[in-house]
Amino acid sequence: MEPVIPSLGWGVLHLFFDVDRARAECDPNAATLVLDAVESLEADGHQALVFAVLGHKADIGVMALGPDIARLQAFQQELLTAPLIPKDSYFSLTELSEYTTTEADERDRLATEENLAGEELEAKLAVWKDRMVHYQEQRIHPNLPKKKVIGFYPMSKRRVAPDNWYELSFEERKQLMAGHGKIGRTYAGRIVQLITGSTGLDDWEWGVTLLADDPVVLKEIVMEMRFDVVSARYADFGPFITGLVLEPVVALERVGLT
Repeated sequence: MEPVIPSLGWGVLHLFFDVDRARAECDPNAATLVLDAVESLEADGHQALVFAVLGHKADIGVMALGPDIARLQAFQQELLTAPLIPKDSYFSLTELSEYTTTEADERDRLATEENLAGEELEAKLAVWKDRMVHYQEQRIHPNLPKKKVIGFYPMSKRRVAPDNWYELSFEERKQLMAGHGKIGRTYAGRIVQLITGSTGLDDWEWGVTLLADDPVVLKEIVMEMRFDVVSARYADFGPFITGLVLEPVVALERVGLT
């Protein structure tokens, strides 16, 4: 199959399934089919997280990402050879935010807020630029950590007056997003946030994946964000799905695939 490589970013698939228990009871290789598909995907330079879903929106979830969206599509078909019934899915691409602080923004901040100039300013700016290189690389080519819980939800910005996000000027939107981002950064070290773009690709504009060891943090960050004007006035949210991230064989055992 010829690769399909986005010019920027990686493809991201969130797949949700129920177990076909009648088929599973008749198939002694049920789990092996999934495990082989995951192993093959990872051998091809992609990543996958397998999680047991909490609640009855699905039994099992898989988050897969990597450079070749044709390979991701093949992977989703490979999973269907196992006794799994598709429940839902979401496709998006990793991306950089258009509101990311620029070098000019940071230079101005250092001068006005920290009263820096000359070599001292340039030294601070060099540190910032190095940090931004690593930050942007992680946004575009993320390395998914092994956390205990995962949360996923899609979202869009409102387009209905008087709260039409897209009628605001770029500077207004950037200023609002700067405040929104500050809240997210207070959770550094406790949660990993991956925001992927899906405008024109799926039903919502972004997919938000949250990874943490403490499920309370998933609730806390979303609750705090809700009080920020970006969410309170301008955001609509889709359904939330939460799961336990486990080694694939363990996740499958928990939902009855052995």
